[in-house]
Amino acid sequence: MIRWALCLLLLAGPTVAAEVPAADLLAAPAVELPGFGLKVATWNLEWLTSRPKGDPGLPDDAGPKAGEDIATLRRYAVVLDADVVAFQEVDGPEIAAQVFTPDRYVIFATGDSVTQRVGFAVRRGLQVERNPDLVGLDVYPTARHRLRSGADITLVLPGGRLRLLAVHLKTGCHDARLDSISRNCETLRRQVPPLQGWIAQRREEGVPFVLLGDFNRRMDRREDLMTALTSTGPLLRATEGHGSPCWGGGSFIDHIMAGGAARGWMQPDTLRVLVYKETDPEAKERLSDHCPVSVRFRLPGDGLTVPAISGERR
Repeated sequence: MIRWALCLLLLAGPTVAAEVPAADLLAAPAVELPGFGLKVATWNLEWLTSRPKGDPGLPDDAGPKAGEDIATLRRYAVVLDADVVAFQEVDGPEIAAQVFTPDRYVIFATGDSVTQRVGFAVRRGLQVERNPDLVGLDVYPTARHRLRSGADITLVLPGGRLRLLAVHLKTGCHDARLDSISRNCETLRRQVPPLQGWIAQRREEGVPFVLLGDFNRRMDRREDLMTALTSTGPLLRATEGHGSPCWGGGSFIDHIMAGGAARGWMQPDTLRVLVYKETDPEAKERLSDHCPVSVRFRLPGDGLTVPAISGERR
């Protein structure tokens, strides 16, 4: 089963969407070895909802995505071709399935009542166990505008178990110190202990794990959030030292981190960003201001074999 490290697939017409290395990485060889393993991605789909504009669950500047834009995102999901996608800002399993189609993926979403839910799309053929949501990330549970819980699953793989936690942390504290007087930074700081507790539990269990999602945090400078997380246990961050080519380039705020034995499974040189072929600002508003970020994991033993779906490129 051959997989492509640099994926170039036609969407519609002569232009292409390119899955490219991070801004300062060299392209890997075009063809990877069979049995390379698991491709894990994170993708914030920015207000993926069918709620009408003016709905109480939406801000004034948000509304439903048009059918043609959802179809475009669905084509990008095919190009991405990940085994596991942690998604953010998705209004439930039903609309998630319009992007990650049921013939290819099984959807797991948090039980939150918020519009911007977190979850996973997992390729059919993989054995998955669902764990309780990390509700502690909603640090103001009585507030009018609730925060998002973390989505927690376990993959049961031929080489063992892999625990994954998808998060969407508080925005508005991208660069400032966590102990600054900003209300947003205070909220983000309050979200650290639940994450530390989750990491500590995985270390105590001895289970390999991955923490991924939209951290709303640039981590390419001296970074106290990353320092706080690694104080609980060592983590390997795929995006470390790299810039993102998404929408003209910048710093990553979407990250994939591995802990426990999974640090040895993650292959940081396979870090990829799926860049949209659309370049106009209106497309950024219609589709998402985030690009899918992915990395591969080389699993113990002979690697992962997932039954191919008819017509599916593996």
